[in-house]
Amino acid sequence: MASNKHNLSKSLKQYFGFDKFKGDQEEIISTLLDKNDVFVLMPTGGGKSLCYQLPALLSDGLAIVISPLIALMKNQVDAIRGISANDGIAHVLNSSLNKTEINQVLSDINEGVTKLLYVAPESLTKDEYVEFFKNTNISFFAIDEAHCISEWGHDFRPEYRNIKHIIQKIGIAPIIALTATATPKVQEDIQKTLGMQEAEVFKASFNRPNLFYEVRPKVDIDKQIIRFINKRKGQSGIIYCLSRKKVEEMSQLLQLNGISAIPYHAGLDSKTRAKHQDMFLMEDADVVVATIAFGMGIDKPDVRFVIHYDFPKSLEGYYQETGRAGRDGGEGYCLAFYDYKDIEKLEKFLSGKPVSEREIGMQLLNEVVAYAETSMSRRKYLLHYFGETYDEINGEGADMDDNMRNPKKMKEVSKELKFFLEVVRDTNEKLKLKDLVNVLIGKSSVIIKSYGLTAEEFYGAGKEEGDNFWRSIGRQATINGYLEKEIESYGILKLTPKGEDYIKKPTKFEIAEDHDYSDMQEKADDLNKAGGGVLDQTLLEYLKDLRKKVAKRHKIPPFAIFQDPSLEDMALNYPTNLDELSNIFGVGEGKAKKFGKDFVTLIAKYVEDNDIEKPDDLVIRQIVNKSTNKVYIIKSTDRKMNFEDIAKAKGLSMEELLSEMESIIYQGTKLNIDYYVNEMVDEELIDEVMDFLMEDAETDSMTELLEEFGDDLDENELRLLRIKFISDVAN
Repeated sequence: MASNKHNLSKSLKQYFGFDKFKGDQEEIISTLLDKNDVFVLMPTGGGKSLCYQLPALLSDGLAIVISPLIALMKNQVDAIRGISANDGIAHVLNSSLNKTEINQVLSDINEGVTKLLYVAPESLTKDEYVEFFKNTNISFFAIDEAHCISEWGHDFRPEYRNIKHIIQKIGIAPIIALTATATPKVQEDIQKTLGMQEAEVFKASFNRPNLFYEVRPKVDIDKQIIRFINKRKGQSGIIYCLSRKKVEEMSQLLQLNGISAIPYHAGLDSKTRAKHQDMFLMEDADVVVATIAFGMGIDKPDVRFVIHYDFPKSLEGYYQETGRAGRDGGEGYCLAFYDYKDIEKLEKFLSGKPVSEREIGMQLLNEVVAYAETSMSRRKYLLHYFGETYDEINGEGADMDDNMRNPKKMKEVSKELKFFLEVVRDTNEKLKLKDLVNVLIGKSSVIIKSYGLTAEEFYGAGKEEGDNFWRSIGRQATINGYLEKEIESYGILKLTPKGEDYIKKPTKFEIAEDHDYSDMQEKADDLNKAGGGVLDQTLLEYLKDLRKKVAKRHKIPPFAIFQDPSLEDMALNYPTNLDELSNIFGVGEGKAKKFGKDFVTLIAKYVEDNDIEKPDDLVIRQIVNKSTNKVYIIKSTDRKMNFEDIAKAKGLSMEELLSEMESIIYQGTKLNIDYYVNEMVDEELIDEVMDFLMEDAETDSMTELLEEFGDDLDENELRLLRIKFISDVAN
């Protein structure tokens, strides 16, 4: 073995120029060269690809590498060709090749030139290839991104399930399966599916001590992201969004605010995707805004930050994506924005899936929520999820997360935990977390009634603490090993021996006090109204006085000049020119030009007189037309189209169409809707509402209008008349 070790080190230097192996690489390679199956769990940046590239170069015959992504294959083939005099040493065999190229690949394999062949699983299923490989000397099969095999993995691909059968058809050879992310459950599933339960397992630590983890509430997110990136000028970063639409919007917003950003998603053609990927690798763009289609196999070592605009659907996905930061060993900042409303959207999306897929998806989401809401060390939580223990006090990278740097206020809950565990026991360990919480707060459901639990003493006993509190207790009890989730029965909670001991002899147990994320959206709305900072009340009063004067001059009501939220935004962000004013909430270019001059003059003087430092990074340029329907609505009303037809053409409800119209007129653009209003509302009533808004109304609030005219007109009719009024008198 010693000489083998010496030879491996020599080969490593000869082929790759490295002086020594990383972690378990050497032992993994030796095991594979001894013709044994190997399972490798190694985080991103740990050097997985070397574990099959070097043995392929040292073995007789051809190593077949099964990989899910064309971009990844291409990168690796280029790298191997770079260390050999003959380009035939490594090839790709997938749908991107033409007939001539395929013949070249097969010819090089026949002549024994090719040592490494990268294939997509779909290519391997073709009968002509299976026949061809039956007559080829195969040194071993490598299955990269092996988590794609498991339905429990974050990137399940059904075609990966057939790999074992294809390999058996081709012929027996050792298998090396590799993944950067797998929970114990996924690992077991991969080994079982590939028939490699006896494989030697090598598991590197999943700890990336150079990564800093932070989770923030999703409040004023655009401003937060722009401010974050502006503090890191010139650094490379990735922003992950769940939808293609959000990727496009976000990359435009960043470009508009002077940040060099490009979009990347599966909806772009392959040429554009390749171009954008190269721009990012070659540093022609600092930030790539992407869906999860981006990143597998992207070997850019100096990504300094990864931002999750939306939380991913699983912790494996999150770990894999954050793992693209700091691969050079320098610090990587992993910032995720969390709002429980996003999770509810994902749950809704799952509701249309088959039962097994739905249950798996729900369980993965529950883990994501628990991570986002935890008060414990995020590193400990992640590593626990991957089956690894971690000392959050002395472990490497112990202070590299928000919870450890700024600990949350804790509350002692040993009595409550004991009670929760007793309820799990007394309901015969047959309920999921959701049902246990409902039992404790006294909320009935079909399952609770069917077990006759409404008659039990503990039913409703925890009503005062509320559902968030008990959910938190349940999650923390699971994380700390007092309970375990039975995955096969979709998340039913069972007591562990540790939990049984706790009931007999409770010890101190704490959870974070500020654990209620349920009102996140209300907090977000409140903050968004005020732009997330502190309103300058003195300036706000000045602006209101000025609004009155301007309104008198134009002989229109003050609210027709600018609404209150617009003035509040001005008193927060101090716009001192018309360009900045047009980015203020509800202003737009039309309003800025028509009424803005007096306002920016006043603000500029106020800023100078009071030595105010403007929050430049907070006044962000918005994409001019947030409503993609704006032009269509203006043209359609000019053509006097029926509103129902306009709404139908754009897939909007009537309420949504009116909201779009309100957005257009409040930003200073005229809409010609008299043709529709005259048809819908009696002429006398139109005049009455117009007079009321001009002479008597304090504000243009719907409450005030309904109080005055609610008996004669419904809300939509009043909204229509308000749109007509603002359009006529203010725009």
